Amino acid sequence: MIYPLPNASTRLDGQIALVTGASAGLGQRFARVLAASGATVAVTARRRDRLDALVADIEAAGGKARAFTLDVADAAQCKTIVGEVEAAFGPVTTPVTILVNNAGIPDAQRAVKMELDLIERVINVNMRAPWILSCEVARRLIDAKTPGRIVNIASMAAYDYSGMGAALYSTTKAAVVRMTEALSVEWARFHINVNAIAPGAFSSEMMDGMLARVGDITQNFPRKRLGDPAQMDSTLLYLVSPASDAVTGTIIKIDDGQHYR
Repeated sequence: MIYPLPNASTRLDGQIALVTGASAGLGQRFARVLAASGATVAVTARRRDRLDALVADIEAAGGKARAFTLDVADAAQCKTIVGEVEAAFGPVTTPVTILVNNAGIPDAQRAVKMELDLIERVINVNMRAPWILSCEVARRLIDAKTPGRIVNIASMAAYDYSGMGAALYSTTKAAVVRMTEALSVEWARFHINVNAIAPGAFSSEMMDGMLARVGDITQNFPRKRLGDPAQMDSTLLYLVSPASDAVTGTIIKIDDGQHYR
């Protein structure tokens, strides 16, 4: 194979991308970026009104998108959503080829104070849902003999925990890191790349809630700022595009120098 100079294409024309947690924050930004690069995007979340507004914005900008209601805490919905997306887009030559497992929730509690229902929800949303969705997408790609890209949104909390609450969140994000590495090995022979992004503290709806509880955390950071979701655009596009053809099982940390190494 002869690669162009430079081999850096990030065009996604003809591909179908599925993004979870797309009603706000990072997921909304990811959906816009994928659509702007040519992908047809299935945006999913619980808040349908926000998804419909996002689809309207994407289409007004010349992109292609469609909204699907999905509660990733519901395993049954995770099992069926990929097929629903493919059926909704009609006769297509490829299945969903890009999956961004973005949906997640914090726990913001000390481990010994967590109620069982919260424990179950954090595990189901942050860990079980990405596993089920990844397997559903991979199964169809393998059957179709089609390559694909899966990007999991982990967190720097997978590597660095202060001990001040959210131990389960940290644990589930560490599981996402290991899931990424393990599935990348299992699916490499099928040309399905599985990678992850581990953000630090970025502006988002989830972060707004945390700041309301604990105050301004940016003064403890070397650059005294939160990250802007736009600063992850290039990394996301790299991981889902031809530019990263040989990159799989990799976790890219994007934290603006906020965490120790």
